[in-house]
Amino acid sequence: MPVLHYVHLDVFTDQPFAGNQLAVFLDPAGIDERRMQRIANEMAFPETTFVFPPEAPGTDARVRIFTPSRELPMAGHPTIGTTFALAGAGRLCAGADKVVLGLGIGPTTVRLEWGPNGLCFAWMTQPLPELGPVVTDTVAAAKALGVRPGDLAGNLPVQVASSGVPFLYVPLNSRAAVDAAAVERATLCALLRAVNLEELPVFVFSPEAADDDATVYSRMFAPGLGIPEDPATGGACGPLGAYLLQHNALSADTASRLVSLQGVRMGRPSRVYISLSSRAGVLEEVRVGGEAVVVGTGTVRAITDQTRRL
Repeated sequence: MPVLHYVHLDVFTDQPFAGNQLAVFLDPAGIDERRMQRIANEMAFPETTFVFPPEAPGTDARVRIFTPSRELPMAGHPTIGTTFALAGAGRLCAGADKVVLGLGIGPTTVRLEWGPNGLCFAWMTQPLPELGPVVTDTVAAAKALGVRPGDLAGNLPVQVASSGVPFLYVPLNSRAAVDAAAVERATLCALLRAVNLEELPVFVFSPEAADDDATVYSRMFAPGLGIPEDPATGGACGPLGAYLLQHNALSADTASRLVSLQGVRMGRPSRVYISLSSRAGVLEEVRVGGEAVVVGTGTVRAITDQTRRL
């Protein structure tokens, strides 16, 4: 019976048992898409990645990303975590300034920062975000999240944005309101159908300041992806930065180092760094970065059709 080895990391943290959990299979040769999906469901982490030899010119590896219920074209914490797993396995040249991973969205550059003990930080370059429809029924939006209409930030819209995976961004006035949020899925789906949208992951956040350096305090819910709540969502943070810049919630001068503090309510605090570069008011580059730590390793017996017949 084939045995597959994986690395278990916590991502967007420098401490074990915080951040977002990830399983990385560095040598999954011989398993097909259906089995990758079943393994991801069995791991029950927000995402699981499988690393294959490069398929496209100019890339260093092909990485496929699965939630417990579906494959994603891109995601932040799997990209950052997989990069750390590759570095830890000696598959990246120490001191290299970048690695290019082949994701579902195409070649994706990850900039590398090294310390005396190896890779210490990674920056994922994301596609320039697209801002989508605005949901104007704020009463229904509040109901879908179990908060009061007055908890919504009146100076920012409820809006869809995407860098490959769309999210519904819901701004709230306070961190307490973010902590109180709880998705009522049927109400959420009805809200989105009213504006001709399918079910989307929901990213709720507040710019309320506290005794930390977080730009926003956030949570993310994606029951449609098999993720009731995510401790850290890098794929949502590039669009978040573009959303904040577009709606004048921050200036271009301060957009180079933003922090989304997520996962606190779950007991898994995560720090997702965001860096936006623009010229003459035009957004030119969006990067999302962070740290990761290895928590453990393990094996999975990958049952194949041939094994089952035996």
